[in-house]
Amino acid sequence: SQQEGTNATKEQAKMRFVTSSTLALLGLRACATLSFTPLVPISPPLIDGKARLFSAPPLRPGGGSFALLASSGDSATSAEEEARRLREQAERLRREVADVERSKQEVAKAEREESERTAAEKRDVRMRYSAEVPILKGDGSTVLERVDFPPRIAGGKSRIEACQAPLPLGILLGESEENPGVIQVDEVASDSNGEVSGVKEGDILRACTACQATMETPTWQLLAGGIGQPKTKRFMFSADGQPLEEVMGAIASNRMDPEGRPVWLVLERVE
Repeated sequence: SQQEGTNATKEQAKMRFVTSSTLALLGLRACATLSFTPLVPISPPLIDGKARLFSAPPLRPGGGSFALLASSGDSATSAEEEARRLREQAERLRREVADVERSKQEVAKAEREESERTAAEKRDVRMRYSAEVPILKGDGSTVLERVDFPPRIAGGKSRIEACQAPLPLGILLGESEENPGVIQVDEVASDSNGEVSGVKEGDILRACTACQATMETPTWQLLAGGIGQPKTKRFMFSADGQPLEEVMGAIASNRMDPEGRPVWLVLERVE
């Protein structure tokens, strides 16, 4: 009877071991499905008549729920790195745009300064080689206007001067031996009207006023068969390329001016 009881106890223990092993295998499959670390079955030694079915090893980092947390952390880090990369790219684009705008502004400023410098040079050249002189208009009026006189002396070493002097001028004119067609001042008498007005020896005469008498006949006189009335007009006479006798005659014609106005002289002077 005692032997039978011992055999029954062994059979019961064996059944419990088989059942426990089956449960352990089911637990391994469930763990594998849920991505948890499986439990490792251990041969169940009998201790004091009790079977120790299995023991669980410690969870490994990177497995199970730790793996999910690590994956979430990696995603957050990747998103932060992507955001940082986009911010850096945006900042780089802003710098490039700012550099382009600054470059455009510098180019526009340089062009503006160049344009202003060119305009200033043109103004300087025009002021250097021009003078305000009386111009006779078609209606008989006289208006002061700035007239350009291209330089006859090369190298930009001269300038145009205008002055007024009453007759007699007290100057001696002659044709230039170095520049044919150029009338220059060869001599200026001391304390003469020419010297007082600023005429200097070596000046080139570019223009002067001249007077001319004309006959003007009103319409009513034409209808009545009249011959008209004389009238003197004064105008600017260009001395460039003119014979010396023509220039001398133009200056002398200013005596015909009924108003007795001084002679206008336009001179080119070497600085």
